Amino acid sequence: MMKKTFTFILFSITCILLFTANAQAQCAMCSINAEQGVKNGNTVSAGLNTGVLYLLAIPYIMAIVIGVIWYKKYRKKNVALNMKKEPFHLN
Repeated sequence: MMKKTFTFILFSITCILLFTANAQAQCAMCSINAEQGVKNGNTVSAGLNTGVLYLLAIPYIMAIVIGVIWYKKYRKKNVALNMKKEPFHLN
């Protein structure tokens, strides 16, 4: 079972890495400005990709922080219950 799972994961990662498609992820104006800036030697447009990655990472970081805080606040702790060993009846 473990060998099949490992083979499937390895095959999936290989397919993802080998068969990627190029996509236009910027609007036309941003794309033209970035291309023209790089051609003209402008270094300001080099930070465009870093800015996009920064904006992409912030929601994931916030979700992780909220998840860790929620886990630490609401996880069950080891609590000893001191109950009597007498039988009780629900009727």
